[in-house]
Amino acid sequence: MTILFLDAYFEPERTSFTHLERDLLKSLISAGHSVKVICPVPTRGIDKKTADEYKKRKTETVYGGHVHVTRFASVQEGKNPIIRAIRYFWCNYRTYRIGKKATNVDVVFSNSTPPTQGFIAAKVAKKLHAAFIYNLQDIFPDSLVNAGMTNKGSLLYKIGRKIEDYTYKCADRIIVIGESFKNNIISKGVPEAKIKVIPNWIDTETIKPISRPDNTLFDECGIDRDKFIVLYAGNFGATQGTNTIINAADILKDEADIQFVLFGNGSEFEATKRAVSDRRLTNVIINPLLPPERIPEVYSMGDVALITCKKGAGGAAIPSKTWSIMACNTPIIACFDTDSELADVLTKSGSGVCVTPGDGGALADTILKAKNGELIICGGREYVTENADRKICLDKYAQLFKSFKV
Repeated sequence: MTILFLDAYFEPERTSFTHLERDLLKSLISAGHSVKVICPVPTRGIDKKTADEYKKRKTETVYGGHVHVTRFASVQEGKNPIIRAIRYFWCNYRTYRIGKKATNVDVVFSNSTPPTQGFIAAKVAKKLHAAFIYNLQDIFPDSLVNAGMTNKGSLLYKIGRKIEDYTYKCADRIIVIGESFKNNIISKGVPEAKIKVIPNWIDTETIKPISRPDNTLFDECGIDRDKFIVLYAGNFGATQGTNTIINAADILKDEADIQFVLFGNGSEFEATKRAVSDRRLTNVIINPLLPPERIPEVYSMGDVALITCKKGAGGAAIPSKTWSIMACNTPIIACFDTDSELADVLTKSGSGVCVTPGDGGALADTILKAKNGELIICGGREYVTENADRKICLDKYAQLFKSFKV
């Protein structure tokens, strides 16, 4: 079978999906499939030397000759939303122009970034008379509403819903990363038979607990191993509500044996650092986000690990770092909507609790109870190995593609 990937980003760029796509490509190749990829030249997260090199490399064959990549020129992605939108439409236009000329394609595969990518993939699949598998990583335009960028009555939302409905209608199968996504699109009229739930996986052989004495990150960061460590690692952005962590740390600043350790990046990261400094919170150590290969060290540090969001923003699927935290067997305290899928998983696995988003007092009280042994929560490694392990999830993908075998 020949599968056409329509990608907004591809190696050597690094996004939240890059490592997953790498695993998926290897799995498809091992099953005997060949893959074609259409994507822009790389611009995100690469140095100038790499960028200059790929400007001249419009086609290449990788993965031992099984993946054929066609790239087209595109401008650098910036932060300006108007420029980003223009870039998205240009990439969609070029993707369609190149994609419709592809030959001997059995399945078109696309994920949901940018929001119009699925619409273009549906058009290409129709032109090629190929099946279309849509990988739903984010629900647009709902994500814009959750981020406070628009509302359900706006023109942008209505246009987004039209694009969304067309994509779902044209897709032969829709892969969603959680039950909340499944319920969301079923409520919009998508037949359940079209939907397959496959979480974004992790490699539990690589991401595993590291004992505190063996974890050198304590020494690198100057952290006392004897303290009760409250860990947060991830994005400091508009929807995370990480100011709640700082408020909780302020409340607990006189608890000498509790240490907050934060790793991150994002739009609110510098503001968070200033808040820690302005409040003179000596119980907070804050560092830049470490590379992915250090995830086991990071999440193994915590006596508890935190996951946060702003109130009402927890309707999306389970944050991907949840699986990494659980794989390191670290209990979770989540400032997250209590009616969310994350809350259900934490309850089912016994690996954590949810408290009201934005409530620093409730978070501080829960941390104190966990430290004093009044709250019993355990690690969730067993749950992850049974539900979100790489092999299990890739086997589900393999079966899905196999169902379209020609």
